[in-house]
Amino acid sequence: MSIEDSDSVRWGVRRRLEFIDFRLFWDGRFNRRDLADTFGISAQQASADIALYTAQAPANLRYDPGARTYVRTSAYRPTLMRASSERYLLQLVAIENRWMSKEDTWFDQPPPIENVSLLRKRTDSDILLLILDAINQRGQLEIRYKSITGSPEPKRLIAPHALFHAGGRWYVRAWSGEHRDFRDYNLFRIESVSAIGTSVTDPALDYEWSHRIDLEIVPNPVLLETQRAAVAMEYGMTDGKLVVTSRLSQSFYLMTENNLDVEPNVLIPGKQPLVLLNRSEVVAARETARKLSTAAVARASA
Repeated sequence: MSIEDSDSVRWGVRRRLEFIDFRLFWDGRFNRRDLADTFGISAQQASADIALYTAQAPANLRYDPGARTYVRTSAYRPTLMRASSERYLLQLVAIENRWMSKEDTWFDQPPPIENVSLLRKRTDSDILLLILDAINQRGQLEIRYKSITGSPEPKRLIAPHALFHAGGRWYVRAWSGEHRDFRDYNLFRIESVSAIGTSVTDPALDYEWSHRIDLEIVPNPVLLETQRAAVAMEYGMTDGKLVVTSRLSQSFYLMTENNLDVEPNVLIPGKQPLVLLNRSEVVAARETARKLSTAAVARASA
């Protein structure tokens, strides 16, 4: 029975085996009490879990009788961390950003980490709850919204149908009663929310959201060959190209975040290591989808 086979190991046992692998990976050690206290299990069950892990990955750990703990060996290879590394790195960021506490994770002593991003306010759970209800129940909301466009009217009528994350921010994808089209609203700029009824606008008409397009991305050709190779490795490109499938509406954020919306040679190569080969196609597809969506909603409302 392989501990990487989710069908052969019960979820609870697999989680505890993942904890063992996690502590060996990050801290280099763990003991039976760590396992028992974290999951609220008996010492006998903890011993059984350690025996199961050891049977499947005997080269990964050894028992240090002096320290009364299991330690990572030089032959250690991640057994269950392969699919979880990014998740745990994100947890380190979440701890640093005060989005979660260390006690909410499996870290004993998190490694040193610094956050170099600007901190934003925490998401208001009451606002998020009403937005989720509106998404799940096809509802519409009145929100007080702080727009950077300087709109004199802070109140907006929206019918949200999705949440998404881009560039370190959370957004609400919604029908805008004010603009009569589908738009994105920065979740952190919503001051208050009131539920006011059922939406009559079908989110299936949001063609920018429902239609996808391939972004063909390559290293900036003006970079040196060694630099292009480094960029290709960083982004896991195949034959020097990265194809990213994106919703049309979200292609805007991918392009903006990576300077893919900028004409080649406008920025110095170091500021523009990536180039979007089909930039005009993506922009045209997005504009066409927006127009078709607006027209479809107008016909449905007539």
